[in-house]
Amino acid sequence: MTLMTGKQYEDSLRKLKLKIYLQGELVENPVDHPIIRPSMNSVKMTYELALDPQYEDLMTATSHLTGKKINRFCHLHQSTEDLVKKVKMQRLLGQKTAACFQRCVGMDAINAVDSVTFEMDKKLGTDYHNRFVKFLTRMQEEDWTVDGAMTDPKGDRSLPPNKQADPDLFVRVVEKRQDGIVVRGAKAHQTGSVNSHWILVMPTIALGPEDADYAVSFVAPADADGIFYIYGRQSCDTRKLEGGDIDVGNKQFGGQEALMVFDNVFIPWENVFLCGETEFSGALVERFAGYHRQSYGGCKVGVGDVLIGAAALAADYNGANKASHVKDKLIEMMHLNETLYACGIACSAEGYKTASGNYQIDLLLANVCKQNVTRFPYEIARLAEDIAGGLMVTMPSEKDLRHPVIGKVVEKYFRGVPSVPTEHRMRILRLIENMTLGTAAVGYRTESMHGAGSPQAQRIMIARQGNLEQKKALAKAIAGIPAK
Repeated sequence: MTLMTGKQYEDSLRKLKLKIYLQGELVENPVDHPIIRPSMNSVKMTYELALDPQYEDLMTATSHLTGKKINRFCHLHQSTEDLVKKVKMQRLLGQKTAACFQRCVGMDAINAVDSVTFEMDKKLGTDYHNRFVKFLTRMQEEDWTVDGAMTDPKGDRSLPPNKQADPDLFVRVVEKRQDGIVVRGAKAHQTGSVNSHWILVMPTIALGPEDADYAVSFVAPADADGIFYIYGRQSCDTRKLEGGDIDVGNKQFGGQEALMVFDNVFIPWENVFLCGETEFSGALVERFAGYHRQSYGGCKVGVGDVLIGAAALAADYNGANKASHVKDKLIEMMHLNETLYACGIACSAEGYKTASGNYQIDLLLANVCKQNVTRFPYEIARLAEDIAGGLMVTMPSEKDLRHPVIGKVVEKYFRGVPSVPTEHRMRILRLIENMTLGTAAVGYRTESMHGAGSPQAQRIMIARQGNLEQKKALAKAIAGIPAK
């Protein structure tokens, strides 16, 4: 197959027997559930654009394993050009969906697991890399969406996994058998998990020998026996149940997060890529985090493009587009957005080849990229809200607009410039609300802060990668101070 159509992807999800709880109820049909469906549409777009000749160069790649054309989300980066195209692809998808399209985590996970398992096998004589390549070949052939699962609930952050009052607060191996392992625990904030075919689990922190049971990486079918999901709430999510489309803001697309629970799940050895080798857990976390922090220089920029466009339209519809301060705010929004993109491109262009043959981004610049992402989207959102005006959050509902009596009143008093229908003004203001305060804010505003690690995690990596001692040596040389 190698490239699925959007319809084939949707049909493939219908065949899964996922166990999903949403607002206290077990979901019978996740694909068509009005709250979940927009997030599935976002992933579906990654399949549809891959078959569009206009976007083929960005959305597809040639497999280094089979020589076949595959979806780029299933690809191991083979050059800095691949790394750059990844960021450009993510910006494109952000522009097309104005939401999180959810396949980035799996793409970043396979690239991290590839190089780490290769180096582990070389040093320890294990067989993890061969197992991984077999899985990757199937992933490429079937065009699977794979969810990368790293974040554990963590419990008491001051304690390591083995010291937690509840040992299941980090995913762990509870039994080793001749044919595989049994795992228990949970992964939190799992982006796209209920829209995925497989789950690729990784440890969430660097681990010491005393936490060997927690040093585990494996793949499992998303509907494997013992896996279930508790769907995360988002602001304004129940508006999707009301039947209209204006109040939702972005009716077609959305993101999705869930708590993924592993209740004594059996994993055959062929699907295990790390089991107790704690010395490699840190490298896996660091490389995945680097790739994923690079991703934010693409996806958040694409969503930012839509938000900037929405703010500019709001100014047009409000009759404020010629005001100098509004023009300046739009310029500032574009400046901030393009700075994020520049960081994503820079860490890609400065990438390097790993021992396994795939390409790793520049870790320092990737962390700088994500550090900026923890700040700039908040300012972009603030400026969008400023330009939109207070009506964005005090506007009547779509039902009021459609009402046979008061609808005319809404039409009369909430019109901006005479040439623009009141409905159009309402639609663009609801879109801005959705992206800054509503369901899309999860994939733009809040995720910009905490996705791929907290701001402090990036600062730690910047300190580690910044080579301060070399900078001191440069200053000494210029100042004429002898080096010791």
